[in-house]
Amino acid sequence: MIDVAELFLAKARASLAGALSELEQRRFDNAANRAYYACFQAAIAALIRARIGPAGGAGNWDHAFVQARFAGELINRRKHYASDLRDTLSSTMRLRHKADYQYDSVTGDQAVRTVRRAVRFVAEIDPKGGA
Repeated sequence: MIDVAELFLAKARASLAGALSELEQRRFDNAANRAYYACFQAAIAALIRARIGPAGGAGNWDHAFVQARFAGELINRRKHYASDLRDTLSSTMRLRHKADYQYDSVTGDQAVRTVRRAVRFVAEIDPKGGA
């Protein structure tokens, strides 16, 4: 049987590796983008493990759904993850939006902070470790 959670963790690891590589190359917008997706994909894996999925089992992982259910269910209610991870998805998404959709770019300091947050977030969810 296919372990779908593990497939999403593999995606998260690849996105995190991309974020680290982009940061090293000083491509800060790309680093922020990949950092967000590393967190998003890891959160999906955590939700799958907890048997939480989109309505109807369609497999369409809406960003708002993932953010709300990860924080609400896995942090607030079940206490599976540390409370300081609660806003990681929303804050990294805001920075990704800046990187992808706004005229100004992500700064080096912002990219470093968000990649560090992503490393920690993925490591908390991924038993094989983040980066």
